[in-house]
Amino acid sequence: MDRLAFLAGAALGLVAPRALLGGTPVALVTADLESSVVAYELPGLRRLRSIRTSELPRAIEQVGNVAVVAHSELGLLTLVDGADLVVRKVLRGFREPRYTAASHDGRHAFVTDSGSGEVAVVDVLAGRTVARVDVGGPARHVSLNLAGRRLWVALGMKARHVAVVDVADPRRPRLVRRFRPPWLAHDVGFATRDRVWVTSGSERELALYDPRTGELVKRLSAGEPPQHVTFLGGAAFVTSGDDGTLERRGIRDGFPTSRRRIPLGSYNVQEAGGLVLTPSLSSGTLSVADRHGRVIRRVRAARSSHDACFVMAR
Repeated sequence: MDRLAFLAGAALGLVAPRALLGGTPVALVTADLESSVVAYELPGLRRLRSIRTSELPRAIEQVGNVAVVAHSELGLLTLVDGADLVVRKVLRGFREPRYTAASHDGRHAFVTDSGSGEVAVVDVLAGRTVARVDVGGPARHVSLNLAGRRLWVALGMKARHVAVVDVADPRRPRLVRRFRPPWLAHDVGFATRDRVWVTSGSERELALYDPRTGELVKRLSAGEPPQHVTFLGGAAFVTSGDDGTLERRGIRDGFPTSRRRIPLGSYNVQEAGGLVLTPSLSSGTLSVADRHGRVIRRVRAARSSHDACFVMAR
């Protein structure tokens, strides 16, 4: 999920902005092979604790101040309380839960399930699944628009289609349409109200769309696929885990302004409290970059780290 959507919700008074949450900014990093999530204080990366979870934690995403951890191979979610850094609940009933986007109300998580071909809506405060919608394929990466009303969902690791889902009422999601990107897609991310980025799972390219019309606006050269994208301070940050690079690009034109080396296997990337986080599947490191794309901190969190997110601890 791109954090611009979260901040847009905060501006509308739908969720508490981070500055008002109070406490200590923390990065939560999955330790995939150690069955845990590791908490680091930001920005200095002082290790706070290891939070024991079920086996094989993969994706992790902030919803309100709850971290939703997907265990794809086990078909379950772990809900981690961000304030106390403890597991609050384990939710079952999924086939292969993958990635999460957060609603603007800070309560509902839109969780892709590639096994069932659905997006599930989870109430993280009540700790239960409240709705599901069939999207017609193995749903994976997902992003919510800045108005909080539409999801774009890539239907596969190398997706032939992207699904558009209406979530104006989070408990009544509705499939609007599906479309074919110019190649097999991987990640999706809303950058502004009139730009959504789609990365490739098969080509060294990115695509920029106008979500209002569905029009493909621009195709751009990029690093080795699959690429991932997040947004911070008027810029897009694009990783290529196979190249071991983090690029900073113009948020609207996609023009690259810097390119930094990061550990190989650094695929997923997240904006977190004014910083950029990218963990490495290959080396288990967590790299932290500033808004200019400069890597300012790095720590080895585990043997293999799939994903990271931001919470505020007490």
